[in-house]
Amino acid sequence: MNTTQQQPVIGQPAISTGSMLTQVSGVLAAIIILILACAWVAKRFGFATKRSGSEKLNISASCQLGQRERVVVVDVDDVRLVLGVTAQQITHLHTLPAKPQQELPEAPAVTADFRQVLQSLMKGSGKKK
Repeated sequence: MNTTQQQPVIGQPAISTGSMLTQVSGVLAAIIILILACAWVAKRFGFATKRSGSEKLNISASCQLGQRERVVVVDVDDVRLVLGVTAQQITHLHTLPAKPQQELPEAPAVTADFRQVLQSLMKGSGKKK
């Protein structure tokens, strides 16, 4: 009886360079797709900040006249400009006085404190038997 048994040789499996390159490029492509998807979601749901050149420039009205022509009313500081906009140029049509500031209605006085409001909301949202 021969008591010596051969044990299998444990070695590192052969890894081809092609399969390694495929794995790395696949992971890289997945990361890029994930970044683009996150950017799309942020833009879609308004998480991305909207950049505007000036807070004092505001388009208050716009009317489409043709396929590429429109009339735009723009509020700038204390004047309103009526502009004709085409694909090639922007033309100043008229200057209007500043839009009167509308007064905001006063907020009603708060009589209930936070605890009372929270308790009333919790009672109202409870399931009835």
